[in-house]
Amino acid sequence: MVATHGFQRARRPEQIEARRCAILDTARALLGSRPVADISLRELSETVGLAKSNVLRYFDSREAIFLEVLDENWVAWLDGLEASLIPTDEDSPFAAEIHVASTIAESLVTQRLLCELLSVMGSVLEKNISEDFARDFKKRATVNMTRLASLVHSQLPDLGDSDVAHFAKATVVIVAGMWPYAEPSKSVAVVLDEMQTPPAAAMFAEGLREGLVNQLVGLSALAATRTS
Repeated sequence: MVATHGFQRARRPEQIEARRCAILDTARALLGSRPVADISLRELSETVGLAKSNVLRYFDSREAIFLEVLDENWVAWLDGLEASLIPTDEDSPFAAEIHVASTIAESLVTQRLLCELLSVMGSVLEKNISEDFARDFKKRATVNMTRLASLVHSQLPDLGDSDVAHFAKATVVIVAGMWPYAEPSKSVAVVLDEMQTPPAAAMFAEGLREGLVNQLVGLSALAATRTS
C-alpha cells in the first residue's frame, strides 16, 4: 500500500507539481501489483490521500493518469533500446533485419508495464480524455513512434521513411494484440498447463519476436524490389 499524504491545498507551481508527482507515483505503485482494469479512480485517490474531485484537478481522468505513466515508460524504453541497438557482424540474408527485430522484441518482453499499457491504450485509455489532453498525448505518442522508426532506420538505412514508420506502428499493434494473452487468468493457466501448452510468457516472447521479424524482413524485401 502506498502511504497517503496529508496534503494542503496546492497553490504554488511547485506544490501543484508535487501533487501531480504523488498521484503518478501512486499509479505506478498500484500498477506494479495489478492490471489497469482493476484500479479504480476511487482506490487511486484514497491511496494518495485525496478526494476524487481533487485528483481530477490535476488530471483529466483516471485514464489520463495512466496515459502519463505510459508515456514515461515508452520514453524510458526507447532510451534503453537506443543504447542496446548495435549492428550485427552476421552477413547472411536479412541478418541485420532479424537482429534489429529480435533486439526490439527482447527489450519489450522485459517491459511488462509498457506492454500492458500499450495493449489498452486505444481500447480503454484514450476513451475518456479531453480533446486538449488527447491532442497533447497523441503528439507525444507520435514523437515516440518517430523515434522508434529513426532507431530502426539508423540500423537499416536502405529502408524508406514510410517503411520504418510502418514498422513502428506495427510494433505497437502486435504488442497490443498479443499482450492480453501473456498473463492469463488462473483458470486459463491451469487449462493451458493441462493441454501441455508452453507458458504464456514464453509464447508471448516467441510470438512477438516472430511477428516483428516477419514485419521487418518483409518490408526490406519489398524495399529491395522497388530499387531493383
